[in-house]
Amino acid sequence: QVQLVESGGGLVQPGGSLRLSCAASGFTVDYHAIGWFRQAPGKEREGVSCISSSVGSTYYADSVKGRFTTSRDKAKNTVYLQMNSLKPEDTAVYYCAAEYAFVCRLKEYEYAFWGQGTQVTVSS
Repeated sequence: QVQLVESGGGLVQPGGSLRLSCAASGFTVDYHAIGWFRQAPGKEREGVSCISSSVGSTYYADSVKGRFTTSRDKAKNTVYLQMNSLKPEDTAVYYCAAEYAFVCRLKEYEYAFWGQGTQVTVSS
């Protein structure tokens, strides 16, 4: 059974950092494209970052480029989203998603498996 569980969300001040985790079970993250998405209140869900299978190439939305980093731990079968220099506009529910594909894209319709989400709130 494929399962994705996000953790690591919380309340942080502007300029702070958080690391989100996406723990996978029922499949191997190395062989899947993993995406991070977020949805703010009243807005559509948007792609934030993704990591391709095998090689592990990463891609980022312009809004987070230079601040967020996606990485993968094969031994823990977990993907991480390190978020630095957080801004109030980063406030959202963050989701990880997986698809059996080589290349990753920031298109939610390309992902078959989703986690339940974790809340990130950036506020002073």
